[in-house]
Amino acid sequence: MTTAATTHDVRARRGWIGARALFERQMKVYRHGWAEVVAAVLEPLMYLLAMGVGVGHLVGNVPGVRSDVTFAQYIAPALLAMAVMNASTNETIFGAYGRIKQTNLYDVVLATPVDVREIVLAEVLWATTRGTLAGVGFLAIMAGLGLTLSWSALLLLPMSVLIAVAFAPAGLVVASYVRSVDDFQYVQLVMLPMFLFATTFYPLSVYPRAIQVLVVALPLYHSINVVRGPSLGTVGPDVVIGVAFLVGMTVLGWWFALRRMRHILIH
Repeated sequence: MTTAATTHDVRARRGWIGARALFERQMKVYRHGWAEVVAAVLEPLMYLLAMGVGVGHLVGNVPGVRSDVTFAQYIAPALLAMAVMNASTNETIFGAYGRIKQTNLYDVVLATPVDVREIVLAEVLWATTRGTLAGVGFLAIMAGLGLTLSWSALLLLPMSVLIAVAFAPAGLVVASYVRSVDDFQYVQLVMLPMFLFATTFYPLSVYPRAIQVLVVALPLYHSINVVRGPSLGTVGPDVVIGVAFLVGMTVLGWWFALRRMRHILIH
């Protein structure tokens, strides 16, 4: 029993060392990539200015939420969730695809003591970092514009981490199925409708019941719920359900990503 436990501890330490080395490699490669972090925040900011400020003057307050919630305050946390999701998945879909199939980086890495599990862990950690940075940056903009209504908005920091870590392995799974850069158009074919219909700009209640069932199945819908409630100071059951959904998505995504990466990297 003691020998088995010791062996497990040694493997765990070695696995963390390998993943940390790959994570540090990513940090060095992207140490001058501040423009990508800015871009991850710039896109939702443009939506916020165009829709929240522009259309918001026509919409007024959002019915069915709180009487003092403006349209800009309503969509801002949803745009934060979108920014985190995009930054995290872009890193594991597009970035990992390049490392797997274009530069063949991981074929070289696997010739060292680093194994597939460490590669997956490093990819997830790096994508989570990128997603969290996007969330922190956009949260700073929200706070500066007065778009947070409660101190509970501080929960958006850990929620950003949760969203990023939930989408990271899912992006890695997608990358494992991408055959060529032409397949990236199918990724956008999924991401864009999810962004538009996952209650980003209007409540779930505007949809017919049959459509609501489909919307509730979207991971971005639950991501929006875990940040919108704290941002508006209305933390309720939707936040708890959203957290449970994202935790489950993380666990399932990790298992599937590890399985797929083993399949494509170990020939």
